[in-house]
Amino acid sequence: MSEDPEKTGAVSAGSGKAADGDEAGAPTTEADAQARRTESHARGVELREEIAITDERRAEEEEGKAQDAVAAAEKEESKKEAKRREAEERRQAAAAESERAREQAANASTQAQESRGSTVSGAAVSSPGVGIGSDPKAAAAAAAGSHAQRDPQQQSSTTVEGPEKPEIQLAAAFAGAFLFARVLKRITS
Repeated sequence: MSEDPEKTGAVSAGSGKAADGDEAGAPTTEADAQARRTESHARGVELREEIAITDERRAEEEEGKAQDAVAAAEKEESKKEAKRREAEERRQAAAAESERAREQAANASTQAQESRGSTVSGAAVSSPGVGIGSDPKAAAAAAAGSHAQRDPQQQSSTTVEGPEKPEIQLAAAFAGAFLFARVLKRITS
């Protein structure tokens, strides 16, 4: 429609609005406003309800997280307690083992003193030149001599051969094999 008043069938914009307002009247506008207010109030209540539901869900999630954290802390604490108990048990086992070792050492030293007490003679104690700084072969010969003085019948059968140490025998075997290899090399070349 055209707003030009001179054309036939034209209606002005201002007159149409007035006609609509006259037909509907003020009560229709008031009813529409009341309906809009009621609708917006209902929508506000719905939004508040949704916010309350969301807050409740968040609180439940936080409570679940807190319970999980408590469970994890208890689990960690139980692991630490188990490690502490294991360490205490290892310490007690080590203490018991060291106590047994001390008892065995005490028993061994007691037995050694008893065995030394029965074999010590005046000749072995008072013989000069045999001690810590002496040659091992001389010490062996002196020990064999002191045993020979006690039993003259065994004096002829006792011979001193040298120390019976496996490392010395191993070194001698190695040296012999080395010399034998050198001799074979000279023969073959």
